[in-house]
Amino acid sequence: MVENHSHDHEHHHHPHDARSARKSLSAVLILSLAYMLAEIVGGIKSGSLALLADAGHMAIDSAAIALSLFAVWIAQRPATAEKTYGYYRAEILAALINGATLILVAIWICYEAWERFYLERPVRGDLMTGIALGGLVVNFISLFLVHRHEGHNLNTRGVWLHLVSDTLGSVSAIVAGVMVWKLGWTIADPIISIVISLFIFWGAWRLVRECVDVLLEAVPKGVDVSEIKKSIEGLAGVREVHDLHVWTMTSGVPLLTVHVTAEANVDSGELLSRINSLLVGKFRIDHTTVQIEPETYVAPDECCKILKN
Repeated sequence: MVENHSHDHEHHHHPHDARSARKSLSAVLILSLAYMLAEIVGGIKSGSLALLADAGHMAIDSAAIALSLFAVWIAQRPATAEKTYGYYRAEILAALINGATLILVAIWICYEAWERFYLERPVRGDLMTGIALGGLVVNFISLFLVHRHEGHNLNTRGVWLHLVSDTLGSVSAIVAGVMVWKLGWTIADPIISIVISLFIFWGAWRLVRECVDVLLEAVPKGVDVSEIKKSIEGLAGVREVHDLHVWTMTSGVPLLTVHVTAEANVDSGELLSRINSLLVGKFRIDHTTVQIEPETYVAPDECCKILKN
């Protein structure tokens, strides 16, 4: 029986990328905190729920970015004897918390908007529009800073979703502000607030679902386990493939374990090399544990059954 463990976590987590992401997230955090205060003051003075909702969302953004910065930092810590995979899943936990808080924000906005349908309050559309325009500029700058990191992992994607939904919130607040300012339609404020919350909820729900899939060790998106099994079985010298598992350690790091029964007189080392080449070349999976078993090999669970009988 031959086992091979192929793990190279650094391949997916470059220190330069991590430093660059930290710098971008730090700049966005400063911008978010500064404009959050401006929106709170503006929302109170103008009486706009849409502005206060956007300020609340920006407060959540700031907390989310701070959490993401912590996750980026701790994920770079080396593995230990107790945590043999290191701290990679800290990024997934951060993304999950960000998604969950976004869902709560969306529900709160809907609740406040619903009340305003019955308790109409005066809104200063001109001030509301001006503040929202400033918020839009800040969000565009933040999106530009985070955009190049957005596809790296679920953690930075969570921040990206926060910023996208906040940008939509600013656009919606501008539209509502103009309607209130020019047309006197104060009802536009709660209506636009609900629209904002629906956008927030949809993005957050998808993020939470993906994080849960990772934590439950579901098969990564785009990976076909049956196709992997079929491809390994198609290699010369392979008699059977069993106990095949594929899951995700963190974003962009799929892991695979498999037991392969080899035919008699097959060079186990050479077969192992061909299996690993197949997994890397065709399926882009290089974090693998492959166990090559001779035809006479008896699995531990089968041994227990024999002993019981």
